[in-house]
Amino acid sequence: MKPLTRIRSHRDYLDAYAKSVEDPSAFWAEQAESFIWRKPWDTVLDWNFSDPDVRWFEGGTLNITENCLDRHLSQRGDKPALIWEPNNPEEAHRTLSFRELHAEVCRTAEALRAKGIQKGDRVCFYMPMVPELAIGVLACARIGAVHSVVFAGFSAKALADRIEDASCKAVLCSDGNFRGSKQIPVKDVVDEALAKGCKSVETVLVLQRTGQDIAWTEGRDIWWHDALEGMPTESAPEIMESEDMLFVLYTSGSTGKPKGVVHTTGGYMVYSAYSFLNVFQPEENDVYWCTADIGWITGHSYIIYGPLLNGTTTVMFEGVPTWPDAGRFWEVCDKHKVNLFYTAPTAIRALMAKGSEWVDKHDLSDLRVLGSVGEPINEEAWHWYHEHVGRKRCPIVDTWWQTETGGIMISPLPGITEPLKPCKAMQPLPGVQPIMVDVNGNELTDTEAEGLLCIKHPWPSILRTTYGDHERCRQTYFSAFKNLYFTGDECRRDADGHYRIIGRVDDVINVSGHRLGTAEIEDAIDEHADVVEAAVVGYPHDIKGQGIYAYLICAHHVDDHEQFKNDVLETVTRVIGPIAKPDHMQIVSGLPKTRSGKIMRRILRKIASGETDRLGDTSTLLNPEVVQEIIEDSLHGKVS
Repeated sequence: MKPLTRIRSHRDYLDAYAKSVEDPSAFWAEQAESFIWRKPWDTVLDWNFSDPDVRWFEGGTLNITENCLDRHLSQRGDKPALIWEPNNPEEAHRTLSFRELHAEVCRTAEALRAKGIQKGDRVCFYMPMVPELAIGVLACARIGAVHSVVFAGFSAKALADRIEDASCKAVLCSDGNFRGSKQIPVKDVVDEALAKGCKSVETVLVLQRTGQDIAWTEGRDIWWHDALEGMPTESAPEIMESEDMLFVLYTSGSTGKPKGVVHTTGGYMVYSAYSFLNVFQPEENDVYWCTADIGWITGHSYIIYGPLLNGTTTVMFEGVPTWPDAGRFWEVCDKHKVNLFYTAPTAIRALMAKGSEWVDKHDLSDLRVLGSVGEPINEEAWHWYHEHVGRKRCPIVDTWWQTETGGIMISPLPGITEPLKPCKAMQPLPGVQPIMVDVNGNELTDTEAEGLLCIKHPWPSILRTTYGDHERCRQTYFSAFKNLYFTGDECRRDADGHYRIIGRVDDVINVSGHRLGTAEIEDAIDEHADVVEAAVVGYPHDIKGQGIYAYLICAHHVDDHEQFKNDVLETVTRVIGPIAKPDHMQIVSGLPKTRSGKIMRRILRKIASGETDRLGDTSTLLNPEVVQEIIEDSLHGKVS
């Protein structure tokens, strides 16, 4: 087997990128040869974007868990594969070697088979960040079952919708969940969801995590430890076609039911491994930590599959960054000698607001690469991250990608992309062919341009469909522009050909004919010393077409609102120009966010527009209570 192409220099990058564009099939075939295939593929790529219909490595057969686990056993069997850090720092952490993880995956796979789970069956996970979640996901892949992980914080209705859409045969959950100082009744939510229908569910496998009292349905519910009792530590991997479904992961749309994004086995394996290797540049004994939840695509690709495919030690964290204090992230980095660290701008900003003293007191000398994911990172947070966490020596990889892309698409490469530019995702990975178009689909050919970001050629981990509704996939991603995948993002490319994601198209405000990205305005506002976080939306304006409404979280209580407003306006004018000055500003205690930390600007737009009766379901938010608080403050004139 040939190794994956590892980029070590800018010349390597240019060579790899040129090969990937000139002959994509040859390039990706070379990468795919790094893995165990039970049968080689007949065709590397067959595709069109009009149906859409994309197939990679068709005719090839494999099992992804053989490549995550089995192939490492001879040389890395005793190497740590998974380090689990619990919510409570006083509880002991767990380390599983590749051999131990393999054994647990096999035991769980056989337990699922014993409950009648077969190739093609869908299995829903609603679990905390414990090792059994990763083990269960891999066990599904081992037997060819399709995993569908739902973040264990969504409401019963949201969970039921996802179970029903995928017709899941089983649900794997815990009795409860520790999260910060809270204890969450996970099994109660599952019971409530299943009471709403979900007739396809035959089995509920329950992990004992908190020991809290739970309801029990005989014949359906079974304890995890009872199901695994006596199960063998070897399990024959199901042989999968390259285009067999690996997982369904739901993304919340602004309207309608959630979309089940489908990823298949062979292409996803190749791209998640390749992108992890090159974006993070792991060395053999590195410890890598992605702070995401496995309920999101980041957790799938860069906690489980990407690292394990590369034989890298991966850390799972059950807790939250600010409990029991704001030093928890850095204490864990220090404790486990983390080398590669990947987190979200939301977390960085929250910890920045707590003060740098929480970072400065920990030994972070083992850190070598820092990553950012989830949204464009603002410049102030980028510099704080670089100076206080990276101690000015760790490159930051500001990654852009989506649930639908399966892996990182545009990113700096550490030690290779120089100089780094704060707030810019920089350059496409080999195999990724971005194109910028105007609203009519005309390509913007100048190097320096601003427009809509599309991709003109498939990459191995591109979504294949939306579960049960292929037409929705076509309409959402492939109908806007002929023969292009439309990302939904607006983007700016500078004179060096480097990319900056401005924001979602529906997060772009048209003020008097000027298209302003919300992220850009937020970055400017964030430069004010007292602003911790800002969210900007557009609202109908009689003269400008759209006005700018800013919601601000402040570090301190604001006494002189007029002075504060003038200071913010001056800051925005200085950074962007007077055209970007907010028309209204509202100081809030929090912003409505999804469980993955993304601000729900759709809700903020409705409030700013006075459409508070059209907010839709807010129950799946991380903090639904803040919505009513924002509405009441706006009604009572607490807006500048």
